[in-house]
Amino acid sequence: MQHRHTVRVLLGIWVMFLLGSCSPFSKLQKSGTDDEKYKAATEYYKKGDWYRAGLLFEELIPVLKGSTESELAQFYYAYTQYHQQQYLLSSTLFKKFYETFARSDYAQEAMYMYAYSLYKDTPAFNLDQSNTLTATSALQDFINMYPDSKYKDEATKLILDLRGKLERKAYEKAKLYFKTSGFNIASYKSAVISINNFQKEFPDSEYNEELAFLKVDAEFSLAQNSLETKQKERYQEAISYHQAFVDKYPNSRFLKQSEKMYETSVKEIERLDTLEKEREKEKERLKNAPAKVTASKQ
Repeated sequence: MQHRHTVRVLLGIWVMFLLGSCSPFSKLQKSGTDDEKYKAATEYYKKGDWYRAGLLFEELIPVLKGSTESELAQFYYAYTQYHQQQYLLSSTLFKKFYETFARSDYAQEAMYMYAYSLYKDTPAFNLDQSNTLTATSALQDFINMYPDSKYKDEATKLILDLRGKLERKAYEKAKLYFKTSGFNIASYKSAVISINNFQKEFPDSEYNEELAFLKVDAEFSLAQNSLETKQKERYQEAISYHQAFVDKYPNSRFLKQSEKMYETSVKEIERLDTLEKEREKEKERLKNAPAKVTASKQ
């Protein structure tokens, strides 16, 4: 029974293969002229049959080199790959097109589609953002090249969207350093550095309020876990971060927490100053103490 079922499946596959091999498209691929293939490829393209159009254009491009049809064939071929979500390939093809046909009526659109294909291939914010940087650069180059283009506004929006990914990535990185700080003092330092870099790169970010508070927290925690010789300087830094935080976000939801760290920092600095003064007094006392006279042995 199982054997008969297997035979029927194989027979069905064989019949489908025979029918497919005899289809008009297969016949066109095998025996059609270049003119017939070009005409069919264009028709498939207009119908949105990107797969068949792509197969034919790919076959025709080497043959059409130098002809009047070559330019459009390469332009359409790039689009067939784009519509099949082969974004890296389409970006390569669009770039090659505008470099080859710089004076073409399609050159501007091709340069935009090169950048847009790169944009479509960018990963989620939590992954490596190298492609995001490449896409951002390509979009900016397009705007610089064609400042009056009809695609300019859309390209600007795409750049902002990509910056949003970079912003989120940097924000999560800074928070990750802070979350792992409890296991490593170096992470406290990294958290502060990462937050400082974020604030410089994204001065208008919606995350800056939270990160400004976390910078106070990280520096305060660093001071608490430091050697005594380094505590005073780090508590002073925490106070400085707190004051900057309060000045910029006077109504922040993190204000009370930051104020507690500020108050503790002030008290710790006072304690450290007292200890330092006591040590200085002790040094001075020992310095001025009379030398002990020891009796010589008879």
